[in-house]
Amino acid sequence: MSKDKPIDITFLTDVMQIIDTARHNAVRSVDFCRVQMYWHIGRRIFEEEQQGKERADYGAYLIKGLAKSLEPEYGSGFTVRQLERSRQFYRLYPIASALRTQLNWFQYKLLISIPNTDKREYYELESVNNGWTARETERQINSQLYERLLLSNDKEAVLAVARKERIPQTPQEIIKDPMVLEFLGLERKASYLRKGPRKCHHFPSR
Repeated sequence: MSKDKPIDITFLTDVMQIIDTARHNAVRSVDFCRVQMYWHIGRRIFEEEQQGKERADYGAYLIKGLAKSLEPEYGSGFTVRQLERSRQFYRLYPIASALRTQLNWFQYKLLISIPNTDKREYYELESVNNGWTARETERQINSQLYERLLLSNDKEAVLAVARKERIPQTPQEIIKDPMVLEFLGLERKASYLRKGPRKCHHFPSR
C-alpha cells in the first residue's frame, strides 16, 4: 500500500489563492447588490413622491409609512434614515450604469453626506483609483485630504489628476500622504496632488 505523497506547495498555494479570490469577489458582488438595492428603492420613493407633489410633506409621510412596513419585516437596514439616504442617493446618482462597482454602500453613504459636488467627486474617484476600503475613505474624508490639497487654490488640477485627465508633472505632486506635505513645509506651494497605486441579478430597468 503506497504512502500519500505530500502536496506540492505551489499547487496548494494556487488553489488557496483561487478560493480566496472567489470569496473576495463574492463579497464585492454582495456589496454592490446592496448598493443597487438602495438605488432602486430610492428611485421608487422619488417616483412615488412626485405623484403627491401637491403636498409639501408627502415625501416625509411616504418614507415614514414605508419604514413602518419594511423595518419589522427586513430589519434595521430600512429605517426612516436609511430610506431618506436611498432617496438622496438616487437624486445625486440618477444614472444606474454610472454607479461604481468598486464602492460599497458604506462608502456611498459617506459620499452622499458631502454637499460640495467637487469634493464628493474627488473622494469618489480617489476611492476607486486607489482601491480604498470603506474605512480608508472615511479616514481620508475626516482628515480633510481634499481641503489640504486645495491649499494651493488649484481645484481644477486636483480634480484633473483624480479624473486621470492629467499626469503629475513634479515629484511633489506624487507625494502620497498629505501629512508629509506638512512635515516638508510644502502644503502652501504649487499643486501637491495625491496619487495612489493603482454579478449579481439585474433589476428591471425602465
